Amino acid sequence: MKKNYLFLLLSVLFVNAIQAQDEAPRAVAKNQFKINLLLPGFVYEHGFDAKNTLYSEVSLGFGFSANSNSSNFAVFPNINEQFRHYYNLEKRADKGKRTARNSGNFLALNAVYNFESISTNVDYREAVPSFTVAALWGLQRTYKGRFNLEFNAGPGVNFDEYDTEFTPVVNFTLGWVIGK
Repeated sequence: MKKNYLFLLLSVLFVNAIQAQDEAPRAVAKNQFKINLLLPGFVYEHGFDAKNTLYSEVSLGFGFSANSNSSNFAVFPNINEQFRHYYNLEKRADKGKRTARNSGNFLALNAVYNFESISTNVDYREAVPSFTVAALWGLQRTYKGRFNLEFNAGPGVNFDEYDTEFTPVVNFTLGWVIGK
């Protein structure tokens, strides 16, 4: 009878030890590299502490505008920097949800610089460089196989050669986390 209790106790400890190894991380990844597919680009996200990261992206942006006389399609390189605060990693981990590779919700301060267009219609308003700052709410999910989905949105202000205007900022990306 004592052997059965001992066996049961050791079994429970063994199962708990295995589950503890699979427990979801409660902190952001120290270094994370991604490749984005929709707007082709590369991302590096550096974790400063348990909840804060600096997100740096270099990618291509696409734009289209039209009026009654002509239309313009623009392709432009851009740099996107965000200071992110992941606020729900503990809550997700407690519910048994995935938090690996910064899978969580965040608030961010965003700054984007769009370079001059490398493809534009000169008969239409030229696509000039611009700078946008915004406050964002977003979510990032990295699934098994390292498939990554990200969405963020919020109000922003855009500055360019012609004017300064309030603008909605919306970003949706699909890609893969690379490296460890």
